[in-house]
Order: sequence, then C-alpha cells, then structure tokens
Amino acid sequence: MSHVILTDTQAKMKKAVDFTLHEFSTIHTGKATPAMVESVMIEAYGAQMRLKDCAAISTPDARLIQIQPWDVSLVKAIVKGIQEANLGFNPIPDGKVIRIPLPEMSRERRVEFVKNAHRLAEEGRVHVRTVRRDGFEAIKRAKLPEDLAKRLEKDIQFATDASIKDINDHLAHKEKDLLTV
Repeated sequence: MSHVILTDTQAKMKKAVDFTLHEFSTIHTGKATPAMVESVMIEAYGAQMRLKDCAAISTPDARLIQIQPWDVSLVKAIVKGIQEANLGFNPIPDGKVIRIPLPEMSRERRVEFVKNAHRLAEEGRVHVRTVRRDGFEAIKRAKLPEDLAKRLEKDIQFATDASIKDINDHLAHKEKDLLTV
C-alpha cells in the first residue's frame, strides 16, 4: 500500500521532471517547433497574453514558424512581442500571417544552447532534490514507526534517482540533437 507522503512526493517529482522537459522543448535545435514561441507574452486587448492564446502557431517546414493571429489587428503586437522576447529570430509580417525563418545555427550558438540545456537540467535536478528533502521532513514530522519511515525514505530515494535519471537521459538526447549538424 502506498503512503500519502510517498504519493505526494512522487507527484511533485513528476511535475519537476515534466517542467524541465517542457523547458527543453523551448531550446531550438535548428528544427522549428511551436513551443519555441508559444509562451511569448504580447500586449493584446490592454493585457499581457501568451502568444498561443491569441494565434495559431504552425511549422510548415523544418526552418519556418508561421503564426496566424485570430485577430488581424494583433499582427504588430505579436511582431513586437517576439522581438522583445529576444529569442534570436526576426519575425516577418506578411499580410495576415507572421513568418519566422530560423537562422542557420553556428557551432558557437549550438554550444551556447547546450550550456543552457545543462543549466535547465541542473535546475530540474535541484528541484527534485528539494522535493526529496521535503518528503524526508514530512516523514519525520509524521512520527511514523521506524520500519515504515525507513521504507518510505528508501522509496522516496528510489523515486529521486529515477527522476534524476529521466532528466539526465533527456539532457543527453537534447545535447545530441543540438550538436548534430
């Protein structure tokens, strides 16, 4: 039977891993993906909105992102928001759509992205370890029988190791993707 502390800790670790993997998807590898721009904040209707909430984002080919706003009056705001996000691309308004051609990546740029991926992975691992520490403290506060407490600590450590391995595996895959020319 699974204990509440263990279940809660595993759920928080999964969220940490999922967040890290989502952050990895925002690092572009030379292949266009909607995730590269979907979280860009733009000024729309007097408020800040995410790009994916006010436009359709597609990738017609591997080197191009196409954004089609649901309201044509947002084209200028979207272009401005992408430029201010400083993502390294230059949006080109083309009537009712915005096209973002991805530049060819240099070796230095690829290495810079790898460093960024390593930083994101380390942040994810730190968060997983923080969740582990919180789980251990919850066990101590619960004043459980010693055998149950030891088993829960062992299970939490196992979940921690699995989560960190998952992050490291995805980091290795992302690094390979980024360095492949």
